[in-house]
Amino acid sequence: MSAGAAGKIEEVFRREAGRVLATLIRLLGDFDLAEEAQQDAFAAAIEQWPAQGMPENPRAWLISAGRNKAIDRIRREVFFREKIFDRELAAAQADLLAQIDESDEAIFGDDRLRLIFTCCHPALNAEAQIALTLREVCGLSTQAVARAFLVSEETMAQRLVRAKRKIRDAGIPYETPDPAVLDQRIDGVLAVVYGVFTEGYAATAGTRLIDVELCAEAIRLGRLLDTLLPGNAGVMGLLALMLLHDARRSSRVSEAGDVVLLDDQDRSQWDQAEISEGLTLVDRSLTARGQVSPYAVQAAIAALHVRAGDKQATDWPQIVGLYEVLLRLQPTPVIELNHAVAVSMVDGPARALDLVDSLAARGAVAQYHLLHAARGRFLQQLGRIEEAREAYGTALKTAALEPERRFLAARIAGI
Repeated sequence: MSAGAAGKIEEVFRREAGRVLATLIRLLGDFDLAEEAQQDAFAAAIEQWPAQGMPENPRAWLISAGRNKAIDRIRREVFFREKIFDRELAAAQADLLAQIDESDEAIFGDDRLRLIFTCCHPALNAEAQIALTLREVCGLSTQAVARAFLVSEETMAQRLVRAKRKIRDAGIPYETPDPAVLDQRIDGVLAVVYGVFTEGYAATAGTRLIDVELCAEAIRLGRLLDTLLPGNAGVMGLLALMLLHDARRSSRVSEAGDVVLLDDQDRSQWDQAEISEGLTLVDRSLTARGQVSPYAVQAAIAALHVRAGDKQATDWPQIVGLYEVLLRLQPTPVIELNHAVAVSMVDGPARALDLVDSLAARGAVAQYHLLHAARGRFLQQLGRIEEAREAYGTALKTAALEPERRFLAARIAGI
Protein backbone atom coordinates (compact mmCIF):
# COMPACT_ATOMS: atom_id res chain seq x y z
CA MET A 1 0.00 0.00 0.00
CA SER A 2 1.35 3.43 -0.91
CA ALA A 3 1.92 6.05 1.77
CA GLY A 4 -0.74 8.24 0.15
CA ALA A 5 -3.40 5.52 0.26
CA ALA A 6 -2.51 4.64 3.85
CA GLY A 7 -2.77 8.29 4.82
CA LYS A 8 -6.23 8.65 3.27
CA ILE A 9 -7.50 5.53 5.05
CA GLU A 10 -6.06 6.77 8.33
CA GLU A 11 -7.80 10.11 7.80
CA VAL A 12 -11.13 8.34 7.20
CA PHE A 13 -10.61 6.29 10.33
CA ARG A 14 -9.95 9.38 12.44
CA ARG A 15 -12.98 11.17 11.00
CA GLU A 16 -15.50 8.35 10.85
CA ALA A 17 -14.55 5.73 13.46
CA GLY A 18 -16.84 7.10 16.16
CA ARG A 19 -19.88 7.46 13.91
CA VAL A 20 -19.33 4.05 12.34
CA LEU A 21 -19.16 2.43 15.78
CA ALA A 22 -22.24 4.29 17.00
CA THR A 23 -24.32 3.09 14.05
CA LEU A 24 -23.02 -0.47 14.36
CA ILE A 25 -23.96 -0.53 18.04
CA ARG A 26 -27.48 0.58 17.09
CA LEU A 27 -27.75 -2.05 14.36
CA LEU A 28 -26.16 -4.91 16.31
CA GLY A 29 -27.35 -4.06 19.81
CA ASP A 30 -24.07 -5.12 21.40
CA PHE A 31 -20.97 -3.06 22.22
CA ASP A 32 -18.42 -5.85 21.93
CA LEU A 33 -19.86 -7.24 18.70
CA ALA A 34 -19.96 -3.73 17.21
CA GLU A 35 -16.33 -3.09 18.17
CA GLU A 36 -15.26 -6.33 16.47
CA ALA A 37 -17.34 -5.45 13.41
CA GLN A 38 -15.77 -2.00 13.22
CA GLN A 39 -12.27 -3.50 13.35
CA ASP A 40 -13.20 -6.01 10.66
CA ALA A 41 -14.60 -3.25 8.46
CA PHE A 42 -11.47 -1.15 8.65
CA ALA A 43 -9.31 -4.22 8.03
CA ALA A 44 -11.36 -4.86 4.88
CA ALA A 45 -10.93 -1.23 3.83
CA ILE A 46 -7.16 -1.48 4.18
CA GLU A 47 -7.22 -4.57 2.01
CA GLN A 48 -9.69 -3.44 -0.67
CA TRP A 49 -9.55 0.33 -1.06
CA PRO A 50 -5.99 0.62 -2.40
CA ALA A 51 -6.94 -1.65 -5.33
CA GLN A 52 -10.59 -0.70 -5.85
CA GLY A 53 -10.43 2.98 -4.90
CA MET A 54 -12.10 4.76 -2.02
CA PRO A 55 -15.92 4.65 -2.14
CA GLU A 56 -17.93 7.85 -2.56
CA ASN A 57 -19.38 7.43 0.93
CA PRO A 58 -16.70 5.78 3.11
CA ARG A 59 -18.87 5.80 6.22
CA ALA A 60 -21.72 3.96 4.49
CA TRP A 61 -19.25 1.42 3.06
CA LEU A 62 -17.72 0.79 6.48
CA ILE A 63 -21.09 0.43 8.20
CA SER A 64 -22.29 -2.03 5.56
CA ALA A 65 -19.04 -3.99 5.69
CA GLY A 66 -19.07 -4.11 9.48
CA ARG A 67 -22.69 -5.22 9.57
CA ASN A 68 -22.00 -8.00 7.06
CA LYS A 69 -18.91 -9.13 8.97
CA ALA A 70 -20.98 -9.30 12.16
CA ILE A 71 -23.67 -11.36 10.43
CA ASP A 72 -21.03 -13.78 9.15
CA ARG A 73 -19.54 -14.04 12.64
CA ILE A 74 -22.92 -14.78 14.24
CA ARG A 75 -23.79 -17.37 11.59
CA ARG A 76 -20.55 -19.21 12.28
CA GLU A 77 -21.25 -19.15 16.01
CA VAL A 78 -24.83 -20.42 15.50
CA PHE A 79 -23.51 -23.29 13.39
CA PHE A 80 -20.84 -24.11 16.00
CA ARG A 81 -23.32 -23.99 18.91
CA GLU A 82 -25.73 -26.29 17.11
CA LYS A 83 -22.89 -28.73 16.46
CA ILE A 84 -22.02 -28.93 20.16
CA PHE A 85 -25.73 -29.08 21.12
CA ASP A 86 -25.82 -25.72 22.89
CA ARG A 87 -29.30 -25.22 21.44
CA GLU A 88 -30.38 -22.43 23.79
CA LEU A 89 -27.46 -20.13 22.97
CA ALA A 90 -27.70 -21.01 19.29
CA ALA A 91 -31.38 -19.98 19.30
CA ALA A 92 -30.55 -16.69 21.03
CA GLN A 93 -27.90 -15.91 18.44
CA ALA A 94 -30.26 -16.87 15.63
CA ASP A 95 -32.81 -14.39 17.04
CA LEU A 96 -30.15 -11.68 17.05
CA LEU A 97 -29.28 -12.51 13.47
CA ALA A 98 -32.93 -12.13 12.45
CA GLN A 99 -33.13 -8.74 14.15
CA ILE A 100 -30.03 -7.53 12.32
CA ASP A 101 -31.37 -8.74 8.97
CA GLU A 102 -34.64 -6.89 9.57
CA SER A 103 -33.06 -3.66 10.81
CA ASP A 104 -33.02 -0.62 8.59
CA GLU A 105 -29.87 0.12 6.67
CA ALA A 106 -30.38 3.87 6.56
CA ILE A 107 -27.50 5.81 8.03
CA PHE A 108 -28.95 7.90 10.82
CA GLY A 109 -26.72 10.95 10.90
CA ASP A 110 -27.07 11.51 14.62
CA ASP A 111 -26.41 7.97 15.82
CA ARG A 112 -23.64 9.26 18.05
CA LEU A 113 -25.98 11.64 19.82
CA ARG A 114 -28.64 8.93 20.16
CA LEU A 115 -26.07 6.54 21.61
CA ILE A 116 -24.81 9.19 24.02
CA PHE A 117 -28.34 9.44 25.40
CA THR A 118 -28.43 5.63 25.63
CA CYS A 119 -25.21 5.53 27.62
CA CYS A 120 -26.56 8.27 29.87
CA HIS A 121 -29.49 6.09 30.95
CA PRO A 122 -30.51 6.53 34.62
CA ALA A 123 -29.80 2.82 35.25
CA LEU A 124 -26.08 3.71 35.17
CA ASN A 125 -24.46 5.96 37.75
CA ALA A 126 -23.27 9.37 36.54
CA GLU A 127 -19.59 8.44 36.41
CA ALA A 128 -20.29 5.25 34.41
CA GLN A 129 -22.49 7.19 31.98
CA ILE A 130 -19.76 9.69 31.19
CA ALA A 131 -16.89 7.19 31.11
CA LEU A 132 -18.68 4.70 28.87
CA THR A 133 -19.76 7.30 26.35
CA LEU A 134 -16.32 8.90 26.17
CA ARG A 135 -14.73 5.51 25.52
CA GLU A 136 -17.23 3.68 23.35
CA VAL A 137 -19.10 6.41 21.49
CA CYS A 138 -16.55 9.18 21.22
CA GLY A 139 -13.47 7.04 20.72
CA LEU A 140 -11.32 8.28 23.60
CA SER A 141 -8.77 5.75 24.82
CA THR A 142 -9.26 4.03 28.17
CA GLN A 143 -6.12 5.85 29.30
CA ALA A 144 -7.60 9.22 28.38
CA VAL A 145 -10.88 8.46 30.18
CA ALA A 146 -8.97 7.24 33.24
CA ARG A 147 -6.95 10.45 33.35
CA ALA A 148 -10.14 12.50 33.08
CA PHE A 149 -11.44 10.75 36.22
CA LEU A 150 -8.02 10.73 37.93
CA VAL A 151 -8.01 6.93 38.34
CA SER A 152 -5.78 4.14 37.03
CA GLU A 153 -6.30 2.70 33.56
CA GLU A 154 -7.00 -0.74 35.07
CA THR A 155 -9.69 0.65 37.37
CA MET A 156 -11.36 2.46 34.48
CA ALA A 157 -11.24 -0.64 32.25
CA GLN A 158 -13.13 -2.60 34.92
CA ARG A 159 -15.75 0.13 35.26
CA LEU A 160 -16.30 0.18 31.50
CA VAL A 161 -16.79 -3.59 31.36
CA ARG A 162 -19.38 -3.41 34.16
CA ALA A 163 -21.24 -0.55 32.46
CA LYS A 164 -21.47 -2.39 29.12
CA ARG A 165 -22.67 -5.53 30.87
CA LYS A 166 -25.39 -3.58 32.67
CA ILE A 167 -26.67 -2.06 29.41
CA ARG A 168 -26.79 -5.51 27.84
CA ASP A 169 -28.38 -7.32 30.80
CA ALA A 170 -30.94 -4.55 31.49
CA GLY A 171 -31.96 -4.39 27.83
CA ILE A 172 -31.51 -0.64 27.71
CA PRO A 173 -32.79 0.52 24.29
CA TYR A 174 -30.60 2.32 21.78
CA GLU A 175 -32.77 5.35 21.15
CA THR A 176 -33.12 9.05 21.79
CA PRO A 177 -35.62 9.43 24.64
CA ASP A 178 -38.93 11.20 24.26
CA PRO A 179 -38.85 14.97 24.86
CA ALA A 180 -40.59 14.47 28.19
CA VAL A 181 -37.55 12.68 29.66
CA LEU A 182 -34.77 14.50 27.84
CA ASP A 183 -34.20 16.77 30.85
CA GLN A 184 -33.57 13.70 33.04
CA ARG A 185 -30.59 12.72 30.90
CA ILE A 186 -29.18 16.09 29.92
CA ASP A 187 -26.65 16.50 32.75
CA GLY A 188 -24.82 13.33 31.80
CA VAL A 189 -25.00 14.17 28.11
CA LEU A 190 -23.55 17.64 28.65
CA ALA A 191 -20.71 16.18 30.73
CA VAL A 192 -19.94 13.74 27.93
CA VAL A 193 -19.91 16.39 25.22
CA TYR A 194 -17.67 18.61 27.34
CA GLY A 195 -15.39 15.62 27.97
CA VAL A 196 -15.03 15.14 24.23
CA PHE A 197 -14.23 18.82 23.74
CA THR A 198 -11.74 18.87 26.61
CA GLU A 199 -9.85 15.89 25.21
CA GLY A 200 -9.73 17.63 21.83
CA TYR A 201 -8.76 21.02 23.22
CA ALA A 202 -6.13 19.74 25.66
CA ALA A 203 -5.31 16.10 24.97
CA THR A 204 -4.26 13.90 27.89
CA ALA A 205 -1.47 12.12 26.00
CA GLY A 206 0.27 11.92 22.63
CA THR A 207 2.18 14.32 20.43
CA ARG A 208 -0.51 16.91 19.59
CA LEU A 209 -1.88 19.45 22.04
CA ILE A 210 -5.12 19.91 20.08
CA ASP A 211 -7.30 17.44 18.17
CA VAL A 212 -9.29 19.67 15.82
CA GLU A 213 -11.68 16.87 14.80
CA LEU A 214 -12.72 16.17 18.40
CA CYS A 215 -13.30 19.86 19.07
CA ALA A 216 -15.43 20.17 15.96
CA GLU A 217 -17.42 17.04 16.81
CA ALA A 218 -18.15 18.30 20.32
CA ILE A 219 -19.34 21.65 18.99
CA ARG A 220 -21.48 19.85 16.39
CA LEU A 221 -23.11 17.78 19.16
CA GLY A 222 -23.60 20.95 21.22
CA ARG A 223 -25.46 22.58 18.35
CA LEU A 224 -27.67 19.48 17.98
CA LEU A 225 -28.49 19.61 21.68
CA ASP A 226 -29.35 23.30 21.37
CA THR A 227 -31.81 22.35 18.62
CA LEU A 228 -33.29 19.52 20.71
CA LEU A 229 -33.59 21.62 23.87
CA PRO A 230 -33.85 25.29 22.86
CA GLY A 231 -33.51 27.72 25.74
CA ASN A 232 -31.81 25.21 28.06
CA ALA A 233 -29.29 27.14 30.18
CA GLY A 234 -26.88 24.23 30.47
CA VAL A 235 -26.85 23.55 26.74
CA MET A 236 -26.37 27.22 25.86
CA GLY A 237 -23.69 27.60 28.52
CA LEU A 238 -21.75 24.58 27.29
CA LEU A 239 -21.95 25.62 23.65
CA ALA A 240 -20.79 29.12 24.61
CA LEU A 241 -17.91 27.70 26.64
CA MET A 242 -16.72 25.49 23.78
CA LEU A 243 -16.97 28.28 21.22
CA LEU A 244 -15.06 30.77 23.37
CA HIS A 245 -12.29 28.27 24.02
CA ASP A 246 -12.18 27.10 20.41
CA ALA A 247 -11.89 30.71 19.27
CA ARG A 248 -8.40 30.81 20.84
CA ARG A 249 -7.31 27.47 19.41
CA SER A 250 -4.94 28.66 16.67
CA SER A 251 -2.99 30.87 19.11
CA ARG A 252 -2.44 28.15 21.73
CA VAL A 253 0.23 26.27 19.78
CA SER A 254 3.40 27.63 18.20
CA GLU A 255 4.52 26.67 14.70
CA ALA A 256 6.80 24.10 16.35
CA GLY A 257 3.81 22.55 18.16
CA ASP A 258 4.71 23.96 21.58
CA VAL A 259 2.35 25.30 24.25
CA VAL A 260 1.66 29.06 24.19
CA LEU A 261 0.21 30.34 27.46
CA LEU A 262 -2.76 32.73 27.46
CA ASP A 263 -0.60 35.72 28.44
CA ASP A 264 1.64 35.16 25.42
CA GLN A 265 -1.04 34.44 22.81
CA ASP A 266 -1.51 36.64 19.75
CA ARG A 267 -5.06 37.84 20.33
CA SER A 268 -5.38 39.01 16.74
CA GLN A 269 -5.51 35.32 15.79
CA TRP A 270 -8.63 34.67 17.84
CA ASP A 271 -11.74 33.75 15.85
CA GLN A 272 -14.03 36.76 16.21
CA ALA A 273 -17.07 34.99 14.73
CA GLU A 274 -16.91 32.26 17.37
CA ILE A 275 -16.32 34.86 20.08
CA SER A 276 -19.36 36.85 19.00
CA GLU A 277 -21.59 33.76 18.94
CA GLY A 278 -20.20 32.57 22.26
CA LEU A 279 -20.74 35.91 24.01
CA THR A 280 -24.37 36.01 22.83
CA LEU A 281 -24.93 32.51 24.20
CA VAL A 282 -23.30 33.44 27.52
CA ASP A 283 -25.76 36.27 28.01
CA ARG A 284 -28.70 34.03 27.08
CA SER A 285 -27.57 31.19 29.36
CA LEU A 286 -27.10 33.46 32.39
CA THR A 287 -30.56 34.99 32.00
CA ALA A 288 -32.41 31.73 31.26
CA ARG A 289 -35.03 30.50 33.68
CA GLY A 290 -34.13 27.95 36.34
CA GLN A 291 -30.94 27.16 38.23
CA VAL A 292 -27.68 28.71 37.08
CA SER A 293 -25.68 26.17 35.07
CA PRO A 294 -22.01 25.49 35.95
CA TYR A 295 -21.29 25.63 32.21
CA ALA A 296 -22.77 29.12 32.02
CA VAL A 297 -20.48 30.26 34.86
CA GLN A 298 -17.44 28.72 33.15
CA ALA A 299 -18.48 30.42 29.92
CA ALA A 300 -18.74 33.74 31.77
CA ILE A 301 -15.14 33.24 32.94
CA ALA A 302 -14.04 32.50 29.37
CA ALA A 303 -15.91 35.60 28.22
CA LEU A 304 -13.90 37.81 30.59
CA HIS A 305 -10.70 36.45 29.06
CA VAL A 306 -11.74 37.08 25.45
CA ARG A 307 -13.19 40.53 26.22
CA ALA A 308 -9.86 41.72 27.66
CA GLY A 309 -7.74 43.58 25.12
CA ASP A 310 -4.55 42.33 26.79
CA LYS A 311 -3.48 40.43 29.91
CA GLN A 312 -3.32 43.62 32.01
CA ALA A 313 -6.98 44.40 31.20
CA THR A 314 -8.25 41.01 32.43
CA ASP A 315 -10.74 41.40 35.30
CA TRP A 316 -9.14 38.89 37.67
CA PRO A 317 -11.17 39.87 40.77
CA GLN A 318 -14.39 39.08 38.90
CA ILE A 319 -12.89 35.81 37.65
CA VAL A 320 -12.05 34.84 41.25
CA GLY A 321 -15.63 35.64 42.25
CA LEU A 322 -17.04 33.51 39.44
CA TYR A 323 -14.80 30.59 40.43
CA GLU A 324 -16.15 30.87 43.96
CA VAL A 325 -19.68 30.63 42.56
CA LEU A 326 -18.60 27.68 40.43
CA LEU A 327 -17.08 25.89 43.45
CA ARG A 328 -20.45 26.06 45.18
CA LEU A 329 -22.16 24.59 42.13
CA GLN A 330 -19.48 22.05 41.18
CA PRO A 331 -16.81 21.51 43.87
CA THR A 332 -14.20 19.50 41.95
CA PRO A 333 -10.40 19.40 42.40
CA VAL A 334 -9.79 20.80 38.91
CA ILE A 335 -12.01 23.82 39.58
CA GLU A 336 -10.27 24.31 42.93
CA LEU A 337 -6.94 24.41 41.11
CA ASN A 338 -8.22 26.90 38.54
CA HIS A 339 -9.56 29.03 41.39
CA ALA A 340 -6.13 29.01 43.04
CA VAL A 341 -4.49 30.17 39.80
CA ALA A 342 -6.97 33.05 39.57
CA VAL A 343 -6.33 33.93 43.23
CA SER A 344 -2.60 34.18 42.49
CA MET A 345 -3.39 37.00 40.05
CA VAL A 346 -5.26 38.95 42.74
CA ASP A 347 -3.75 38.05 46.12
CA GLY A 348 -0.33 36.85 45.04
CA PRO A 349 1.47 33.46 44.88
CA ALA A 350 1.69 32.88 48.65
CA ARG A 351 -2.09 32.74 49.10
CA ALA A 352 -2.44 30.61 45.97
CA LEU A 353 0.25 28.20 47.19
CA ASP A 354 -1.65 27.70 50.45
CA LEU A 355 -4.76 26.75 48.47
CA VAL A 356 -2.86 24.34 46.21
CA ASP A 357 -1.03 22.71 49.14
CA SER A 358 -4.37 22.21 50.89
CA LEU A 359 -5.75 20.59 47.74
CA ALA A 360 -2.67 18.38 47.34
CA ALA A 361 -2.84 17.26 50.98
CA ARG A 362 -6.20 15.62 50.33
CA GLY A 363 -4.50 13.31 47.82
CA ALA A 364 -7.29 13.25 45.21
CA VAL A 365 -5.13 14.77 42.48
CA ALA A 366 -1.65 13.55 43.42
CA GLN A 367 -1.00 12.42 39.84
CA TYR A 368 -2.44 15.53 38.16
CA HIS A 369 0.52 17.20 36.47
CA LEU A 370 -1.11 20.63 36.25
CA LEU A 371 -1.35 20.83 40.04
CA HIS A 372 2.40 20.29 40.38
CA ALA A 373 3.09 22.70 37.50
CA ALA A 374 1.01 25.43 39.18
CA ARG A 375 2.71 24.75 42.49
CA GLY A 376 6.11 25.03 40.80
CA ARG A 377 5.12 28.38 39.30
CA PHE A 378 4.01 29.80 42.66
CA LEU A 379 7.18 28.57 44.38
CA GLN A 380 9.29 30.08 41.61
CA GLN A 381 7.53 33.44 42.01
CA LEU A 382 8.24 33.28 45.74
CA GLY A 383 11.95 32.66 45.12
CA ARG A 384 11.88 29.12 46.53
CA ILE A 385 13.88 27.81 43.60
CA GLU A 386 14.85 24.30 44.70
CA GLU A 387 11.28 23.52 45.74
CA ALA A 388 10.05 24.92 42.43
CA ARG A 389 12.46 22.71 40.49
CA GLU A 390 11.24 19.68 42.43
CA ALA A 391 7.58 20.53 41.75
CA TYR A 392 8.22 21.02 38.05
CA GLY A 393 10.06 17.69 38.02
CA THR A 394 7.04 15.93 39.55
CA ALA A 395 4.81 17.57 36.94
CA LEU A 396 7.14 16.37 34.18
CA LYS A 397 7.02 12.79 35.49
CA THR A 398 3.21 12.72 35.48
CA ALA A 399 2.59 14.61 32.20
CA ALA A 400 1.86 12.38 29.20
CA LEU A 401 1.41 14.99 26.45
CA GLU A 402 4.62 15.76 24.58
CA PRO A 403 4.07 19.54 24.11
CA GLU A 404 3.41 19.88 27.84
CA ARG A 405 6.48 17.81 28.66
CA ARG A 406 8.60 20.12 26.49
CA PHE A 407 7.08 23.15 28.20
CA LEU A 408 7.84 21.77 31.68
CA ALA A 409 11.38 20.77 30.68
CA ALA A 410 11.93 24.33 29.45
CA ARG A 411 10.64 25.71 32.74
CA ILE A 412 13.10 23.53 34.65
CA ALA A 413 15.97 24.52 32.36
CA GLY A 414 15.06 28.19 32.75
CA ILE A 415 15.26 28.23 36.54
